[in-house]
Amino acid sequence: MHVQQLYTNCLSEAAYYIESNGECAIIDPLRDIEVYLRLAKERKATIKYIFETHFHADFVSGHLDLAKESNAPIVYGPNTQTAFPVHVAKDHEQFKVGALTIEVLHTPGHTFESSCYLLKDENGKDYCIFTGDTLFVGDVGRPDLAQGGDMSMSDLAGMMYDSLQQKIMPLADHVLVYPAHGPGSSCGKNMGPETFTTIGEQKQSNYALQQTSREAFIKAVTDGLEAPPKYFPINAKINKEGYGPLDAILKKGLTPLSVHELKAKSNENNTLILDTRAASLFTQGFVPGSVSIGLEGRFAEWAGAILPFDETMLLVCEEGKEEETIIRLARVGFERVGGYLQGGFDAWKNAGEPVDLIIDVEADELAMDIPHDPNLVVVDVRKETEFADGHVKNAVNLPLNEMNDPGLLANIDERDNLYVHCAGGYRSVIASSLLKRQGFHNLRNVTGGWAKIKEQKIDIVKEASVLN
Repeated sequence: MHVQQLYTNCLSEAAYYIESNGECAIIDPLRDIEVYLRLAKERKATIKYIFETHFHADFVSGHLDLAKESNAPIVYGPNTQTAFPVHVAKDHEQFKVGALTIEVLHTPGHTFESSCYLLKDENGKDYCIFTGDTLFVGDVGRPDLAQGGDMSMSDLAGMMYDSLQQKIMPLADHVLVYPAHGPGSSCGKNMGPETFTTIGEQKQSNYALQQTSREAFIKAVTDGLEAPPKYFPINAKINKEGYGPLDAILKKGLTPLSVHELKAKSNENNTLILDTRAASLFTQGFVPGSVSIGLEGRFAEWAGAILPFDETMLLVCEEGKEEETIIRLARVGFERVGGYLQGGFDAWKNAGEPVDLIIDVEADELAMDIPHDPNLVVVDVRKETEFADGHVKNAVNLPLNEMNDPGLLANIDERDNLYVHCAGGYRSVIASSLLKRQGFHNLRNVTGGWAKIKEQKIDIVKEASVLN
C-alpha cells in the first residue's frame, strides 16, 4: 500500500495518490495533471479511479483532463449532477484498488454531494479517511456555500452535524484523517497548522466535534464566518459543468508579445495587464495601469478574489515564469490569457516607454510623518478581523478583497496622502496597484506592514473604523 499526499501550499490544497498492486486512484486532483500522470508512470501503476469529494469552489479540479488521459472513471458521491459523464456512487459503495478497498461515505453538509472516502488496507482494516471539506484539522467545512432555495446555512450545518455523528465519529481513534485543505484556506475558519491528523486527535481538540448538541454545533460552525471569496461560485460552476483543456489555454497564453503589441492590445476593451513579479520589484517600476499580484504569495487566490473573469489578461512576468503564471491562473478558472510581454518589464523600460512606480517607506517614516501631515491617511487593507485586533488610530480599513467596490473608494480624497499597509507587505502592493488604476497616485507602500508598524510609537486602538 502506498498513500501520498500531494500538497499545494499557495492554495492550501491536498490531492492524494493511493496505490496497490499496480493500480492507483487519485483523489481531488488539481487542474494541472502532469504530477499524477508522472507519479503513476514512475511507479508503474495504472490510474483506475478518479475520486472527487465534492464540487470544489476554491479551485478548478483536474478530473476531466485526467479522465481523458487515463480513461479512468470520475467518481462522485450521491446526489451529484454534472454536465459530463461520471459514476455517481451509492452510500457505502466500495471500490477495489489492488488489494485495497475504498468505501464511499456520503457526508452532506458542506455541499449536498460531499462524500468522504474510507480506505481499508489489505486485511480489510480501516486505515485512513479522505474527508474532503467535511472534516479538517481543527475545523469542519463551511456550511454556507451550497445554501439557496429552501436550504439555509443552518440547515446545511445540521446536515453536517448528522454526517459527522453518523459517519465520522464512530471510526476508530487510530484512523488517519486526510482533508482536502490545510491552514490558510477559506474553506474553513479555524484550521490547525497540520495537513493531516487522526480521528482520535480531532475528537479531543476539534471545537466542532466537541459540541454537545445539534443546536450548539450549528451555532459554533456558523458564528464568525467571513464572506467566501467572490470567485467560489464561478469555480464550483466550472467543476460541475466542465471546461476546456489546459493545453489550449497554455497555447494561447504563451504567445509572446512585443512592446508595440502589448500597447496595442492593452488599449482594447475588457483587457488588463497583470504583473506577476515579486512585490519588491513591482514597486520599483511597472507598466502604467498594471495590477500587481506576485507569484511569491497566495497568487491564485488573490487573482480569483479581485480580477474579472470576463477580461483578457496580458502578462508581465519574470522571464521563465510565464507558464507557471498561466497554470496557476487556470487553477482558479482564468482562461482568457492573451499573451505575455516578451523580455519582461526590462523590454518595456529599454524601449523608452513611460514607467510608473510606487514609493516604499519604512514604518518609522510613517511614525514620523503622522504628527506633521494633516492630510495623511493610513489605509489598512487587512481583513476586518485583523483590523479589529489592532490598528493605527484613525486608520481606514479597506480590505483588499473589497477594493474594487467603487462605493468604498468614493470617500477617499485625491488630495490625501495615502500610506497603504497590510500585515507583511504583499497585499499592500496589490492594493496600491489597484488604487493607482483608480487614479490615486499620491500614495506610499509601508514595507513590512503591520508587523513593523506595531513596533513604532504610534497610537494603536482596537475599535471599528471601516470606510463606508
